[in-house]
Amino acid sequence: MKKSIAIGLLGIAAFAVSCGPKSMAVTGPKFSSAEHLAQGKTVFENSCNRCHKLPDPAKHDNQGWIKTLSRMAPKAKLTDEQHQMVYDYLISVNKK
Repeated sequence: MKKSIAIGLLGIAAFAVSCGPKSMAVTGPKFSSAEHLAQGKTVFENSCNRCHKLPDPAKHDNQGWIKTLSRMAPKAKLTDEQHQMVYDYLISVNKK
C-alpha cells in the first residue's frame, strides 16, 4: 500500500516538473545591437529596481552575471529574451 502511494506521488511530481516552464539558460552574449542593449538597460532598470537598489554592472564578471541573473530573472518574471537582453546590457557596460 505504501509503495503504491509513493509511486503515485513520484509520478505526479515527475508530471509537474515536465509541465513546468522551459527556460533557456543564458550562456553568453547574444544581442549586440544598440536597440537590444537599450531594451536590456530599460528592463534592468525597471524590473530589478522594483525590489532592490540597482547593482553596479562591475559587481560581477560575465560568469558572475550568468549565475546572478539565473537566480534573479525568475523572481523578476523576465522572459527568456528579457533575461538575455539584461545580461547582454550588463556585460556591454561591464569593464571586467
